[in-house]
Amino acid sequence: MQEALQNAESRMKKTVESTTTKLSHIQTGRATTALLDQVTINYYGSKTPLNQVGTITAPEPRQLVIQPWDKTLITEIEKAIAQSDLGLATSNDGSLIRIQVPELTTERRVELTKLVKKLAEEGRVAIRNIRRDANDAVRKLEGSDAGAGGRRSKGRGGDKKSGRSDSDPVQNLTDTYINQINDLADAKEAELLEN
Repeated sequence: MQEALQNAESRMKKTVESTTTKLSHIQTGRATTALLDQVTINYYGSKTPLNQVGTITAPEPRQLVIQPWDKTLITEIEKAIAQSDLGLATSNDGSLIRIQVPELTTERRVELTKLVKKLAEEGRVAIRNIRRDANDAVRKLEGSDAGAGGRRSKGRGGDKKSGRSDSDPVQNLTDTYINQINDLADAKEAELLEN
């Protein structure tokens, strides 16, 4: 049973990390280097993440600066940013690329808040699926133990409508990680609604 719990916890942690990453890419009207994490450029024939071909900084609350290590990439970087779904405009001075992050409109804030809720719900659903898999694994283990000893005890495999015990470790894990996703979503929504 311990192995099933460890596997479930590992998968739940990865789900929270994935949700964190997805939420960090949502533009909040503030400049953050995470906005450009998904942007890749064609660098000597291969798709390369932008942060691997230059330094990205946020010197001001609404500005990003990219300093490519190879100045010949400036055009390629600007093209990649324009083709991304970020809606950011670039300008360059021959050695640096500057990006002004626009302030969010009320309508855009509402759209992004809905997106945050959708991503959070996807994370919660993934965690519930992991819970189901863990419970199935535990039932199989309990079933194989009962097969050798006769009758199976009426515990975890009993009536699901009667509610879960406070001592159910799988449910405790589930609650912990769902609460983490809820906290992430609440923080992102608060950030979006700030002026």
